Amino acid sequence: MSSPAVPSAPTGTTSVSILLYSNDRSVRDAVRVGVGERPADDVVVERWMECATPEVTLLEAQTGDYDLLVLDGESQPYGGMGVCRQLKNELFDCPPVLVLTGRPGDGWLATWSQADAVLSRPLDEARLTAAIADLARR
Repeated sequence: MSSPAVPSAPTGTTSVSILLYSNDRSVRDAVRVGVGERPADDVVVERWMECATPEVTLLEAQTGDYDLLVLDGESQPYGGMGVCRQLKNELFDCPPVLVLTGRPGDGWLATWSQADAVLSRPLDEARLTAAIADLARR
């Protein structure tokens, strides 16, 4: 007995799974809604994994199969910049990371964290989807 055919993404389309960390549900919701299912014509979000604690985020990043990570730099008690730096230093072949900062002046901290991309609040959907698409294509 054969299994049903699974629809595949169109040729030239990149499907991604995203790990999203923020202790604030409204931030997680804003990111998911802002990115949508198709942040670009050639990029499709296949799955989201939301984490509200740094411990679960670190475990998921190490054991899950994610194409990119979105980390909230303003999370409490352990911010996304610290999580990013830890993952970049401890995880072999760490996926690209987008760090969300509280203000534009925090870009230097995101650089310290070794983030691949940085966006400051308030989140602009066009910049957010562009950043996700760019990281997905890497």
